[in-house]
Amino acid sequence: MDGPKEFHPKNAGSKSFHWIVTLVVLLILPSIASAFASANRVRWSVVMQLVSTAYSVFEFLCLSFPDNTNDHENKTSTGTSFFLSGLLGLTVFIGTVLNGSNIVINKFYPHLASKKQSSPGFTLKVYKVLSFMCVLTGWVRVSIAPVSMFGFCYGKHTGQCIAHGIMGSSFIAYGFLLLVVLVVPWLRKREHGRPQEFYDSVMMCAWGIVNTFTEHRWGKEPWGMGDYDHTSMGIIWACGGFLGIWLSRKKQRSFIPALLLVYTGWSMSQHHQKLEISTKVHAMFGLVLMSAGLTRLIEISFVLKDKYFGENGDIVSFQYLPPLCLVLSGLLFMGATEEQLILVHDLGSTYAAYVLVVVAAGFTICLWMLLVIQLYLRLEGYDEDGELHVHTSDYHSVDPNEVDNFELSELSDDETVSA
Repeated sequence: MDGPKEFHPKNAGSKSFHWIVTLVVLLILPSIASAFASANRVRWSVVMQLVSTAYSVFEFLCLSFPDNTNDHENKTSTGTSFFLSGLLGLTVFIGTVLNGSNIVINKFYPHLASKKQSSPGFTLKVYKVLSFMCVLTGWVRVSIAPVSMFGFCYGKHTGQCIAHGIMGSSFIAYGFLLLVVLVVPWLRKREHGRPQEFYDSVMMCAWGIVNTFTEHRWGKEPWGMGDYDHTSMGIIWACGGFLGIWLSRKKQRSFIPALLLVYTGWSMSQHHQKLEISTKVHAMFGLVLMSAGLTRLIEISFVLKDKYFGENGDIVSFQYLPPLCLVLSGLLFMGATEEQLILVHDLGSTYAAYVLVVVAAGFTICLWMLLVIQLYLRLEGYDEDGELHVHTSDYHSVDPNEVDNFELSELSDDETVSA
């Protein structure tokens, strides 16, 4: 193993402040704007996205997260900043077309502006999708910035960092999806349609098939320990996914996706690493992921007893555990790359202290997800019991009878978003 690198950044105070501002303006603010956009509050969402766009462009042109070695920001981080600036700009452009404040469209294409405001259907859907994509890209930007600042993920470590970032973020996204299905009343209280586990099984099966044939070039290279580990995980997800699809095909709830999480967590906890701290952090990640699968299994089979929702449609406190554990496991996996743990080791910290800090961050992320979802419900005029009291929109020119808005409330049971 290579000798430990010096990860401590120069001007740590100013760079930390820069990252916190980036977190607020490029992730938290766009997520609030996305909630407003989903509730058809286009004017307010555009204002917030305009602030994010201005900051993103300024950051790309004038600010950076340089490492100590080359004193420059790596290409991936810079590219993400550039892409986010363009995506935010496009989102603001479409938003201003919808609310009638787009100067270019109003001056040169007034007939088009009038059409978009009177019947915005497809354009409004595109705007909402782009708003959510801004949040996802902001997450990538906020996650990659420290990687660039500390000089991680060069050379042979690149593949490991990509794998940890993608898979960890996937678990976090899965947790967010389960929170949406749990907290949004009209999704929680649905009585018909295919269960969430059907869509989970489809996605797990597809991922398993891809993983089986891409982690190792069959017949073209010798097998290594990593090839066996990743390919076997793809095989069990593919086979388990097929079984989950079959068991949930007749609108019956299934424990298979939860069981796959348990086996995946157990497998990850058995991965021996070069450093003791890395082995223990991976073991903790596996334990938390197994907890996510186990609590999900208990929720389906014993708390809800194979029904879609509990008595009176109320949320049982136990139901928050599976998504919380998924978020925590995803963040632990993102923070378990070899170079990051070398840094923790060099700083003299114990793995227990590191795990507690990461878990604290996971609690905060889960809280923020719940706050954003609740904000969306309040903007729609719904209370936590799913009763509609007030429904107003600052997008006054939209005729509710003419527009097929892209709302969570209007998704049919067969079109429920899958994990």
